[in-house]
Amino acid sequence: MSRRRKSIKRKILPDPKYNDLNLSKFINIIMRDGKKSIAERIVYNAFNLIHTETQENPLKVFKQAIEKVKPILEVKSRRVGGANYQVPIDVKTDRGLALSFRWLKKAASERTENNMYAKLAHELIDAYRDRGNAIKKRENTHKMAEANKAFAHYRW
Repeated sequence: MSRRRKSIKRKILPDPKYNDLNLSKFINIIMRDGKKSIAERIVYNAFNLIHTETQENPLKVFKQAIEKVKPILEVKSRRVGGANYQVPIDVKTDRGLALSFRWLKKAASERTENNMYAKLAHELIDAYRDRGNAIKKRENTHKMAEANKAFAHYRW
């Protein structure tokens, strides 16, 4: 993090198929080695699979899954008087969105299906239905914050 000036946020264009900004950010998270067309293919195939399995709008399923995975609290390490404390802090909206994207990607890649689009589709469906590893990660984060609630006065 630069101490001289704030970094400027880049403008990001919405994705071409669904015209959604968050979906475009998610495609950028899925992308590896700059291969955006492959990332788009993975996400759009996952959306097709979501539509065939749930008979619902895949964009709606995606948005609901993101909202359910997005954390409200997290812990941050603070050093006070020679001891490290895990201090619970509120998560800003941008960071919550980024964390939910990362957790969904990691949980999907750890699944056992054959293709990445199938893994991603099933992880999004599981998050939509309040289960899966991404939801578990959110619950663990909230449990850590709840357990360290006594150190909340070290927040600054």
